[in-house]
Amino acid sequence: MSEAPSIVVRSATPEDAPALGRLGALLVSLHHGFDPDRFIAPSPRTEQGYGRFLVSQLGRKEVIVLVAEERGAVLGYTYAGLEGNDWMALRGPAGVIYDIVVDPERRQEGIGGTLLGATLKALAEGGAPRVLLSTAKQNEAAQRLFATTGFRPTMIEMTREWPH
Repeated sequence: MSEAPSIVVRSATPEDAPALGRLGALLVSLHHGFDPDRFIAPSPRTEQGYGRFLVSQLGRKEVIVLVAEERGAVLGYTYAGLEGNDWMALRGPAGVIYDIVVDPERRQEGIGGTLLGATLKALAEGGAPRVLLSTAKQNEAAQRLFATTGFRPTMIEMTREWPH
């Protein structure tokens, strides 16, 4: 995996809220486009709400929010956490990557891989014995990125709408 040389990965700050919100809204739109019955639709409040939510997570010791920036412009982010035993998921303690997003104009430049690598390092330093993530079935580009860093498929989510 090649690293984007001019990209700096750092912890997110409250000042990043607008950029986090913009990128989070892109994530919502992408997933809704994949399957509008499964994923929530973006609204005029999605950007502000997503940015506010991510900033609200910044003070939590078990949460990691990193941004990739170039010359002051935020180009992507990751949101991850350290979790304990989860009986519903049938797993022990783990790092969980909830979001990884790169600005569509800057994809295929190594930014996602750089963010992913920094997030994996932070989770390992936090004591995560394993890392899990979910990806939309249709998001083959993300699955290829994850596979290059050692992720393997372990679960398949299935959805059924009512009425059927």
